[in-house]
Amino acid sequence: MPDEKLYQGIVQKVITNGHHGPYVVARCEELNELITFSLKECVWKENDWPEEGMYVVLSKLRKKRSGWRAMQALFERPSIG
Repeated sequence: MPDEKLYQGIVQKVITNGHHGPYVVARCEELNELITFSLKECVWKENDWPEEGMYVVLSKLRKKRSGWRAMQALFERPSIG
């Protein structure tokens, strides 16, 4: 299977007390869609939580009836090389 495509998102909201735990809503300009992701360790690969306006990298996207979900997310960092 080829590498998963990476998408850039801009954090719109951080929900700390969601029904299934904390999560984030980010806008992906490439898809012109909102994408949500969990802040559980199995999805969010950072120690600190993101804040509104921060850029994140989203991957392993899945389409659900209620919208797009990223199954992996982390902070965007500068590319080196």
